[in-house]
Amino acid sequence: MSLDTDRIRVLNDELRQHMLGGNAVMTPGIAALGPEAVDRLVRTIAVFDDFCNANDPHEEHDFGMFDFEGASVIFKIDLYEEPDVKDANGDPVVNRVLTIMLASEY
Repeated sequence: MSLDTDRIRVLNDELRQHMLGGNAVMTPGIAALGPEAVDRLVRTIAVFDDFCNANDPHEEHDFGMFDFEGASVIFKIDLYEEPDVKDANGDPVVNRVLTIMLASEY
């Protein structure tokens, strides 16, 4: 595993576990479950640890799928690069976004 992979995994875990370092969005199907269910879902995603080669081949902890009260739920972390924006080190500025959706909405 490379240092880049380790760094990406740590940043993805920070977002997934603590909602730090990015944004989170949910689909209409998730929102329709209601605030209490969404709160339980967010807590479930925070403790999710079923990462394996099938759902995490790059070991970046950026995808998961699980059953939640009879529905199949997916979470995915994506990076969106800001065009023509660089940080102080000259690296591209990226926004990390956690999307929570019903598998049927994919």
